[in-house]
Amino acid sequence: MTPIALSRALTRSLPALRLTGLALLGSLALAASAQIALPLWPVPATMQSFTVLLLGALGGSRIGAAAVLAYLVEGALGLPVFAGGASGLVALTGPTAGFLLGFLPAAWIAGHARGGALRQGLVLFLAHLALFVPGLLWLMPFTGAAGAVTAGLLPFIPGTVVKTGLAWTVLRALPGKSRR
Repeated sequence: MTPIALSRALTRSLPALRLTGLALLGSLALAASAQIALPLWPVPATMQSFTVLLLGALGGSRIGAAAVLAYLVEGALGLPVFAGGASGLVALTGPTAGFLLGFLPAAWIAGHARGGALRQGLVLFLAHLALFVPGLLWLMPFTGAAGAVTAGLLPFIPGTVVKTGLAWTVLRALPGKSRR
């Protein structure tokens, strides 16, 4: 391969390498945030949703969703990345699986947090709520509908408000990100 052909090949592969690298870094941040947990049952309270919001809002929809997907694959392969060091397909079929899968649309939606302060706050709030839909639907067979709301939604309302507000504050504080 000539030096010019090699240079062209590298130039074409840089966006894919950048996406892969940022997704892996994001998945590490998500794994770390999973370990900051309050051991509620059946769904622990963690800092993951805050991290998911920031991954999407700061990296954009593509990078945010790619980071979440990398995190889920890492956990499925047995790496202890889920809350409490859980891993494997058991974690992806248990009561928390819907919330883990809900991180994908949440990161994607958070990637659209552009514009003024009100729009950014609304998008982040909707992104945070989006992870509850698959989470509660998945949790229902384990706890029943009332149990899913009682165990999978109500205890998380204060944290959702705080973490969404914190993500909004971080986004607004970063130069160039407040009005993207």
